Amino acid sequence: MPSRAELDPLTMTDEMEAIDEATQYRRKIDHTLARFSAAHDEMNAEEAKRRERRERLSPASLIESTRTALQRVVAPTPSPDEQADAAEMAAQTRLQEKKARKIERSVRFGRIAAAVVAGLVFLGIGGAWGAQTYFDAKFTQISALDENSSDIQDAEAQANDENFLMVGSDTRDGASDEEGVGTADSTPGARSDTVMVAHIPADRKRVVVTSFPRDLEIDRPECQRWDPAQSKTTDEKVAAQKIAKLNTAYAVGGPPCITKVIQQITGLRINHFVGIDFNGFKEMVDAVHGVTVHNEIPIDDTVLGKVLLETGDVTISGDQALNFVRARHVKGDKTSDYGRIKRQQDFIGALLRKVMSSDVVLDPGKLSDFITAFAKATFGDNLGVKQMMTLAQSMKGLDSSKITFLTVPTVGLPNTRGNEVLVRSKTKALFDALRNNTPLPNPNAPVPPSEQTPTSTAKSPSKTTSKTSTSKKTGTTG
Repeated sequence: MPSRAELDPLTMTDEMEAIDEATQYRRKIDHTLARFSAAHDEMNAEEAKRRERRERLSPASLIESTRTALQRVVAPTPSPDEQADAAEMAAQTRLQEKKARKIERSVRFGRIAAAVVAGLVFLGIGGAWGAQTYFDAKFTQISALDENSSDIQDAEAQANDENFLMVGSDTRDGASDEEGVGTADSTPGARSDTVMVAHIPADRKRVVVTSFPRDLEIDRPECQRWDPAQSKTTDEKVAAQKIAKLNTAYAVGGPPCITKVIQQITGLRINHFVGIDFNGFKEMVDAVHGVTVHNEIPIDDTVLGKVLLETGDVTISGDQALNFVRARHVKGDKTSDYGRIKRQQDFIGALLRKVMSSDVVLDPGKLSDFITAFAKATFGDNLGVKQMMTLAQSMKGLDSSKITFLTVPTVGLPNTRGNEVLVRSKTKALFDALRNNTPLPNPNAPVPPSEQTPTSTAKSPSKTTSKTSTSKKTGTTG
């Protein structure tokens, strides 16, 4: 150890040694804190003694000690029976304690289970939202709707109705020769060979799907030119045409133009547009492992060949389904449009039944594949998983007799220009009933003489009223 003379005076602890003022001040503080600490400890000890004395002298403690002492003095030794009773009571007490512990454990497990369920629900909601976002991102969104159009009639009555305008677009962009639908070089542009409106009223008590012939004669309004390659309108305006075919509306103006025309004819508020492209359509059918249709006669098309020769209930693949809905030169068809419309309606009903069946809905693989294929082959406005699920949910449990397929009323045969002509009075009655949710008019009512027009083929007068409209009931499951 170094000598005391070598130590720093500030580090010396002997109070007899000379120290500076700072050290003296610090030592005063230390002494004061030590006195306070000792006083605090002394007070705690005294308080503990007082508390113990109060508990010992409390009435309850005195009574208990007195009772125990008296028991020791006057209580005789218990008999064997009393000992057995006491043992039984002790056993019952233990059972009660065990039951209480079990209840407490059940409550604790219940709380844990509730927390787990809440977590799973949260994760499920998050997963469902993620899946919806994922599938919605696959849909090609376009601009087609005009829900504030002046052509809409009885707007208040249609407030909660759902009207899906479904157009089968025949553009061949991206298709190859092997797919059998033609190519963009052989068949340029886009056509709407299929036009349907699915009307679902607010009470969801019926579904009416109305088809429009591709050669329906219309008064086409002015529209902006549609670019099918970019799925949008251009700045070019296409002049109105007083006499035109329905499919030219889509060919020149795309979805916005065909929506405008259909709203003019029907007065319906079209709030969903669904365009389905032939390119990729087959994958929708293959995703659900085929669709079963009822075929009454063999379908032999002069352009597409032998489409479907089997009759009865036949399960068709994607390739067969594509030709089944496209065929319009079938041997035995009285007119190309009406035969194809009927097959398209039959097929859509069959596809709805398959997609909404437990075979698909309860199979995550099939359902996911179908949604993916549907999104790939579909484009639209106000269209996505949520809208499609809302449509499916609204139709759940709907009686099959409440789903009706029909064709917009026409005179039944082409006029001298080769166009189908609307029966205005019957068309007005039909869409008045749809807008106001009243009973549908008789589809077989005769065409008023004032609306019968000369046709391009010599047919007897009775034949001109035979196809004012086509009605077919079909069902869906689930």
